[in-house]
Amino acid sequence: MSAFSEFSLLLIISALAGAVSVRLRQPLIIAYIVVGIVAGPAALGLVSAHDQIDLLAQVGIAVLLFLVGLKLDLQHVRHIGPVALATGLGQLAFTIAGGFALILLLGKGVMEALYVAIALTFSSTIIIVKLLSDKRELDALHGRIAVGFLIVQDLAVVLAMMAMSALRGSDEAALAEVVFSLAWRVLLAAAVLYLLMRWLLPGIVKAMAHSQELLLIFAIAWGTGLAALGEWAGFSKEAGAFLAGFSLASTAYRDAINARLAGIRDFLLLFFFIDLGSKLDFSTLGGEIVPAIVLSLFVLIGNPLIVMAIMGYMGYRKRTGFLAGLTVAQISEFSIVFVAMGISLGHVGVGALGLTTLVGLVTIALSTYMILYSQFLYERLAPLLGAFERRVPFREQAVENDRRSNDVPDVVIFGLGRYGGRLAQQLQAAAVRVLGVDFDPECVSEMRQRGIAVHYGDAQESGFLDELPLKHAKWVVSTLPDLESNLAFLNALKEHHFTGEVAFVARDDADGLALKQAGAPTVLYPMRDAVDYTVEHFVALIRPEENAP
Repeated sequence: MSAFSEFSLLLIISALAGAVSVRLRQPLIIAYIVVGIVAGPAALGLVSAHDQIDLLAQVGIAVLLFLVGLKLDLQHVRHIGPVALATGLGQLAFTIAGGFALILLLGKGVMEALYVAIALTFSSTIIIVKLLSDKRELDALHGRIAVGFLIVQDLAVVLAMMAMSALRGSDEAALAEVVFSLAWRVLLAAAVLYLLMRWLLPGIVKAMAHSQELLLIFAIAWGTGLAALGEWAGFSKEAGAFLAGFSLASTAYRDAINARLAGIRDFLLLFFFIDLGSKLDFSTLGGEIVPAIVLSLFVLIGNPLIVMAIMGYMGYRKRTGFLAGLTVAQISEFSIVFVAMGISLGHVGVGALGLTTLVGLVTIALSTYMILYSQFLYERLAPLLGAFERRVPFREQAVENDRRSNDVPDVVIFGLGRYGGRLAQQLQAAAVRVLGVDFDPECVSEMRQRGIAVHYGDAQESGFLDELPLKHAKWVVSTLPDLESNLAFLNALKEHHFTGEVAFVARDDADGLALKQAGAPTVLYPMRDAVDYTVEHFVALIRPEENAP
């Protein structure tokens, strides 16, 4: 079979496997690895163009790290915040130390234990952001904190790659020599990068941006060029690609570059995971089953626990810590890339890659469902999580205690996101007494600055409703972002015996039907209503004579 025919067949199989994966609500990474296993020598033996696939895989990794660097705008790095930094570093330290000891106990060598332990610390930014976005929780308190410590992890993986690359051929070298070698190269790279970002790159990127196609080619050329330069300088291709992206992160064109490269990244990474699956040696994986199960449990349980412990100590409620902790209950594509780099450097064998891949498959699959059904899990586990909350969760309670209005509201709006916040402001402008409720301290502070009376708290906890002036409220409106949260809130209202009118905002007809079946009396459809209004408005503009008296 020719290389072209082989590629075509792999793409067809990947598309079918991806469709099944989406149906099962699983990330496509798992489908692609399975395709590699099935197409590899362990099963059908369809993969023979290893050199071509390996080249595409390397370019895919370079583009992936380039886009990670591209998202790290200096403004975002400055505003990571103490909780994201503390949680990110704390989780990294705990996972590396605990994982290293655990892997040594499982009979692995020191270098393999070090690589795999570091690999266990990285969570998939791509997967987490996608899941939180689908659940409309990116702007929630736990979503912003999670994105913050994912940024910390992204920075850590690049530093780890640089550090391990500095050990290339330095097995006999003293640790001080390795640290010194890495330090001067990092300082030199930082100085060169600063000069490029300050004086050269803005003008070049602006010139390239006259053509979108040229801007895309330049971005790929810059990313792969610095990746090759990074490898030549003794770092790694991955570190060079990351720095290439970071050097463009503060330009006005980063969003355009990111949008155009995202699809190319996904396409090229397909070949990385196919290549990975096809190279797995199942004759050695049999002995890795037990270690993979042990380490998977360590990641699925240990990582969320340490995040909850740190956030609880810093004054956050157990619910916020639990939801944020679930986002680190898996390892990422970076973990596999990191261990694969260790093989290329001669530090570890293929057994480490097989073990990491098995842990990745297990943790990514299970953590996806944990995040999708986070509210269900929290309701079942909440009684056991008291140890992860201070007696006075001061960081959130400071907002909760700052209440400005004791007036009896006409309408209570739960959820003050874009729709709920706008609804509250417009109703208040129409002289309707409004009370907002949200569990995001920043959102609460912002709405209070705009003159809206807001209570801080979680609408899904029945006990919290006792603290609200609902007795004389005429309407309660829920703009909570997902069906699961709305159903939990509806049950809480029933337990509270609320007698006023209730309206729920639904994302689509399916959610609306589910709410109706659960007993919701009124369901609002903002998207559908907005389209209907827009159509009426356009018809009036296009045919003004029909509206003339």
